[in-house]
Amino acid sequence: MSIDLNRVAVAVAGLLLVVTAVATGSSASQAAVGDDVRLNEIQVVGSHNSYKVLPTEAEQDLIRSVIGDGADLMQYEHAPLPEQFSDQRVRQIELDVWVDEAGGLYSQPLLRTATGQGPYRPELMDQPGIKTFHIQDVDYGSTCPTFVLCLQQVKAWSDANAGHVPLAILVELKDTPLVVGSFEFTDPEPWTAAGLDSLDAEIRSVFSDEDLITPDDVRGGASTLREAVTTTGWPTLGQSRGKVMFLMDNGGGMRTSYLAGHPSLAGRVLFTNAPPAADDAAFVKRNDPFDPSIPGLVADGFVVRTRADSDTEQARSNDTTMRDAALASGAQWVSTDYPVPGLAVGFTTEYWVGIPGGTVARCNPVNAPASCVDAELDQVGAPAPQPQPPAPSVPPFSPDPTGSTPSTGPATTEPGAGSTTQPPPGGPSTTEPSPTGPPTTSPSERPPTRPTRPAPRPPAAAPVRAEPSYTG
Repeated sequence: MSIDLNRVAVAVAGLLLVVTAVATGSSASQAAVGDDVRLNEIQVVGSHNSYKVLPTEAEQDLIRSVIGDGADLMQYEHAPLPEQFSDQRVRQIELDVWVDEAGGLYSQPLLRTATGQGPYRPELMDQPGIKTFHIQDVDYGSTCPTFVLCLQQVKAWSDANAGHVPLAILVELKDTPLVVGSFEFTDPEPWTAAGLDSLDAEIRSVFSDEDLITPDDVRGGASTLREAVTTTGWPTLGQSRGKVMFLMDNGGGMRTSYLAGHPSLAGRVLFTNAPPAADDAAFVKRNDPFDPSIPGLVADGFVVRTRADSDTEQARSNDTTMRDAALASGAQWVSTDYPVPGLAVGFTTEYWVGIPGGTVARCNPVNAPASCVDAELDQVGAPAPQPQPPAPSVPPFSPDPTGSTPSTGPATTEPGAGSTTQPPPGGPSTTEPSPTGPPTTSPSERPPTRPTRPAPRPPAAAPVRAEPSYTG
């Protein structure tokens, strides 16, 4: 049987055109999902002191014998960074960093010596370079004791999960001496101009220019960074998924030194925590979620980090007022020590912080476009289902955040999981107690009001205070 090769060629060519058109259309459709939303038009949960590991029981007992209930302020810890990203839906982390130019400065914490232990992870701590931990000699445990190791863990996870919304890494530069009685603590190496340059260099040793969102990227052709974010705006998710950005927690002299010779952060890696009127203003830290300036800053184009809880206080009392205010404020990064249920250590409550609706990220309640869809923002495979936090107990002051109820059960020191429930449709809701189970939600008839700040808890035994807070 003879074959008309010309007809076959034409048929094959036609089939290839159809397949190509279908594939291209599918790819374009997929690429368009959530791509036009800008990185400042979303909200995610972050973790506070994200590297932190608790001391041993013997060490904790010794700490408590010296500072009493002040030890409660440090009684939390976190899973390794990749686990936070994959299993806990965290998209912002915080790293406390210390200069250690020669290496070994922090390898023998005083607390370990006092409890009969040897050096702490000398294979890492003896290396020259920046270290990552909370407080010298006392709260030194870290899942990634060197800054570079932390960055390598972030890089590996990011490369394997390139559809994630931008990861924000808040960096707090520490060099405050510790003074408690007559104890001889390690005298920290101060941050100098050379140290600040080494901070950028260590970041660039792990991340390429293509991996990073830097001030230069955002500024573009604008004369200042502030002008860029308040006019042109931030990159879209289509331009920034799979990337990482760095934020400086410090202000004051540390910010001034980092800016020296780098007007509007030209050539720098970190976005500074700047006054909103400054040329380098793009990121603003507002740890107090009740700060009335937050929604306006977000609406103006700035990115904001706030906190849902602090010093374990809210978690111990299961007080969600601060958490609810943080989520309602529109701050892009809401930081917590409890990103999933079951992380309480030394006490048992249901407290935790998650994005209402159960997604990794949500459309920002202050500035997201009407076309934004929560489920389209972060394109990494969904983590294990987990329960939703309860809706705000008082209607929030910014548009329409909603939530539903958490599951109950005993807390453990390991991350918990449960079933995902969706928030109720409609507007703000209130929490009404159930006589037999967890809170349920019902529509509120009250007009939106700002949550009332809870009365502060009376201080316990005075803790050691560095700057601005020794638990920071």
